[in-house]
Amino acid sequence: MNPPRIVVVGAGHVGLYAALRLSKKLNRNRAEIVVIDPVPHMTYQPFLPEAAAGNISPRHAVVPLRRELKKCRIVSGEVTKVEHARKTVMIQPIDGPAYEMEYDHIIVAPGSVSRTLPIPGLSDRGIGLKTIGEAIYLRNHILDRLDVAAATPDEDVRKASLNFVFVGGGFAGIEALAEMQDVVADALKYYPELDPKEVHFILVEASNRILPEVGPEMGAYTARQLAGRGVDLRLSTFLQSCVDGRIVLSDGDTFRAETLVWTAGVKPSPMLANTDLPLGPKGHVNCLPTLQVADLETNEVWEGAWSAGDCAQVPDLTNPGGYCSPSAQHAVRQAKVLADNIAQVVLGGAPKDYRHKHVGGVAGLGINKGVAHVYGIKVKGYPAWLMHRFYHVSRIPSFNRKVRVVADWVLAFVLKRETVALGQLHSPREEFTEVTPPVELPAEKKVGAGAR
Repeated sequence: MNPPRIVVVGAGHVGLYAALRLSKKLNRNRAEIVVIDPVPHMTYQPFLPEAAAGNISPRHAVVPLRRELKKCRIVSGEVTKVEHARKTVMIQPIDGPAYEMEYDHIIVAPGSVSRTLPIPGLSDRGIGLKTIGEAIYLRNHILDRLDVAAATPDEDVRKASLNFVFVGGGFAGIEALAEMQDVVADALKYYPELDPKEVHFILVEASNRILPEVGPEMGAYTARQLAGRGVDLRLSTFLQSCVDGRIVLSDGDTFRAETLVWTAGVKPSPMLANTDLPLGPKGHVNCLPTLQVADLETNEVWEGAWSAGDCAQVPDLTNPGGYCSPSAQHAVRQAKVLADNIAQVVLGGAPKDYRHKHVGGVAGLGINKGVAHVYGIKVKGYPAWLMHRFYHVSRIPSFNRKVRVVADWVLAFVLKRETVALGQLHSPREEFTEVTPPVELPAEKKVGAGAR
């Protein structure tokens, strides 16, 4: 008899940690663990701002799946459909035809995507910060804007190139803005043509505060720090349009900017709409505290279906009536409980509830600057920056990655920051194709090729 198959959809925080723990608890005779993801690595998203800033190598902010999950089967593809009634998933591999795979247990953890709005021009101009590719692109784009501003004789182009707009005042937006402001400040030392006073960083936030995760007092402190560094804070303000780089804000201001970074929240993966699992009003998978998928109206448990992380609506037992926030802090801990629960069920046991009281948050505000509110203790400045770094290096999977990240930090401390744009990474064949025009085959050869 074949061992039960456990399919893991998505290799983010939940998928990777759950698969890793399951592979240690259940050997191949007990269970077959299949991890399905279109990319061959897990991205440690809290490190994306530092990867964009060049503090750490982009490769060190990701964890290779095949190296870390040696006891699991890795499928490079995308799950396009889940039919739990038949216990099957439809897989579209990165190349070739789609096919079905049966399972006994499924962990639905495709994560989240950027929550965008129908704003004119956003799809053409906006830059997200959810993937390592976006982090690399953001760094190259911003440094490239400095080259454009230094070279152009057009004053309007110069101003637009030196306006950097960030939308969203949560962790991702604030950390990315603060890190990239440091990058630009360092790079300007090599641009005698540019005056630092010409550079403008603008933060647009719909609510009246930033960094709500660290509390109102630390959020206010962060706002004062950023304002003191010259950041233009636009609170209680919405982005209304950005067509052709013309930024239109709800406060009536209009200006041109060639950089628009969108970090205004996340929403569950749209893939969940192609499942027969019970979903909440915002598209999350409904779960019990045991992380089992369930119909919350009837309390019917969908046996063999599990979920956690950004895509799941998990009751917060420490806050009756509330749900766990979509944070890495919950995702990592939920993955551990989820894996233990599946192992218990496979071995004939019963699942346990997930319970974790949110301990607060830490945020980096650039080199040697940070803010933290952990277990009720408020810390700011250099100590908070150290807390931010120590916490995240302790959380990134594998000893290999921890060593590499720390080594990057040491080198960045000893040596000067690299401020070179590698924009050709985004169109590597452009120069080759310019000197290699396409050659049309003679008509008779085309016919012959078709006949064969």
